[in-house]
Amino acid sequence: MAEAIKTGAEVAHEVGFPPFNAETFASQLFWLAVTFAFLYWFVSKIALPRIAAVIADRKQRIDTDLDDAARLKAQADEAFKAYEAELATAKANARSIAEDTRARLSAESDARRKSLEQDLSARIAAAEKTIADTKTQALTHVGEIAGDAASAIVERILGSAPTAIAVDAAVKSALDGR
Repeated sequence: MAEAIKTGAEVAHEVGFPPFNAETFASQLFWLAVTFAFLYWFVSKIALPRIAAVIADRKQRIDTDLDDAARLKAQADEAFKAYEAELATAKANARSIAEDTRARLSAESDARRKSLEQDLSARIAAAEKTIADTKTQALTHVGEIAGDAASAIVERILGSAPTAIAVDAAVKSALDGR
């Protein structure tokens, strides 16, 4: 009886490693072939078609995205060219408007300057006329003023006032002699 009770390690040592047991080679090879055939069928009929479909879908999506990107880039390039053309047109219009405004302001400035020059010329002519009138008036009064002053001086020096006819004759001869 002592021989009948064996530990698990002893039993395993007597039997050996199961894959190396020559008695089970045939069944192991059979199940290997069945398992390989099943895995081959599973991979070829189920797994690989799904993976191929996913890869084809990704490739199609990538191609579509690349086509969309190229189309959008072309649209962006066209939009940029249109923008550049509009910008050039706007710059030309702005330049034209600036030149027109400059010419208009220059013409207005010239017109205002001419108007001011005419106004100043008219004022200067009026001032010269006023000066000439004032000078003429002053010259007409010079004789009277000179006569009064000469009469006052002679009266102060001599003590008696000269006659108005004598003063006028003296002032007239002095004015004519100048």
